[in-house]
Amino acid sequence: MNVSEFEDAYEDVARLRGAVLETAVSELMARDPCIVDADTSVVGAVNAMNERHIGCVLVQQDGKLVGIFTERDLLRRVIFREGNRSWKVSAVMTPDPETLPPSASVAFALNKMSVDGYRHIPIVGGAGQPIGILSVKDIVHFVVDFFPEAVLNLPVDPARGIPKTEDGA
Repeated sequence: MNVSEFEDAYEDVARLRGAVLETAVSELMARDPCIVDADTSVVGAVNAMNERHIGCVLVQQDGKLVGIFTERDLLRRVIFREGNRSWKVSAVMTPDPETLPPSASVAFALNKMSVDGYRHIPIVGGAGQPIGILSVKDIVHFVVDFFPEAVLNLPVDPARGIPKTEDGA
């Protein structure tokens, strides 16, 4: 019996929908988040982000998450301000960020990211300690895994070229 392309597509969508609703964020999150202490300098936090090629660091105090410092915080609160090289990250971080437990579904994380405009969500344990971070990039990789041939085998768009660095897109 031949299965039509329409039926294949419907099965793919149904499979993805089920996975998004049932998969816990703990399966996607970065398990070794970059964590800095609240008294770390902004320069130290930015250096940590650059060394690991990431867009944010989690900020802790006494082992508990107290904030998140992102590229967006750097652009909005630090750049072009006098004396910024000596500032502590706690002065410019986003305090008390929204968090999720490791058991939260990907669908719930997507909702928070979409509705509230987050690109990163800290994942915390029961005592409030940071244990991971979920990024939009993690979710993109999750979705691509459902359609690897269709996405990864797309031809290069000659008008745009190939990005030369990981910041190229």
